[in-house]
Amino acid sequence: MSIPRPRPRALLITAAVTASASLSLIPLASAHTTPTATPKPTVVLVHGAFADASSWNGVVERLQRDGYPVIAPANPLRGLAEDSTYVASVLTSVKGPVILVGHSYGGAVISQAAAGDPQVKALVYIAALVPDKGEKLSTLSNKFPGTNELAPALRPVPFSNSDGTGGSDLYVDPTRFRAVFAADLPASQTVVMGAEQRPVAAAAFASSATAAAWRTIPSWALVARQDEALGAPLERFEARRAHAHTVEINSSHVALISHPGTVTHLIEDAATTTAR
Repeated sequence: MSIPRPRPRALLITAAVTASASLSLIPLASAHTTPTATPKPTVVLVHGAFADASSWNGVVERLQRDGYPVIAPANPLRGLAEDSTYVASVLTSVKGPVILVGHSYGGAVISQAAAGDPQVKALVYIAALVPDKGEKLSTLSNKFPGTNELAPALRPVPFSNSDGTGGSDLYVDPTRFRAVFAADLPASQTVVMGAEQRPVAAAAFASSATAAAWRTIPSWALVARQDEALGAPLERFEARRAHAHTVEINSSHVALISHPGTVTHLIEDAATTTAR
């Protein structure tokens, strides 16, 4: 008995049905799109007195590795009005959201520089001065007598300008630099830091803040428990007053150098929280 072969037309119909079924299992390209990643904010790092932007090196490396654009400008250290105006001008060059970070005296600078700037989404204070509007920096830094050793360690050095004006620069006595500023770093490192320190004009600490951006911008703060420059009691007071998200660590004044990982984590927490 012979089995009849399928006619050519039947074969074509079968092939078409099979192909149609296979195609129905392939998702349409237009039905699935890759979500666009939200660009990360730019982190602007402002150093404090007796230091320069290189003090942020360990933090910059970690932030860049995690995909954050970073700027660490040179803080002029000439006075609160001058320094905050300069940092505010740096912020105008940044496109998109900014996380603004200040260490030590740099905290006072960012508090004034960020005022009225909608790009700044968070302020991060690292063992910093955080003055209120109208508050003099020298008064704030001495709010808790006996809790820091900076004032007795300062050495004024007079300077003159080409226009005949002048003033005094403040340095930390190199023989006391490690004890006051960076006791948790090796002596071989702090002796170099003491020799290379950038002075701050004495007029800066006689200045009063004209704005307090932390009253309207979410804030984060790191309290350094072994800080002999500002003192942990002052840093705790400022953090509470600013309603800042706060962490405390066992660190000297230069937590950004001795604990760059912790500082980076705090900055990234501010970035991710304010991006939600």
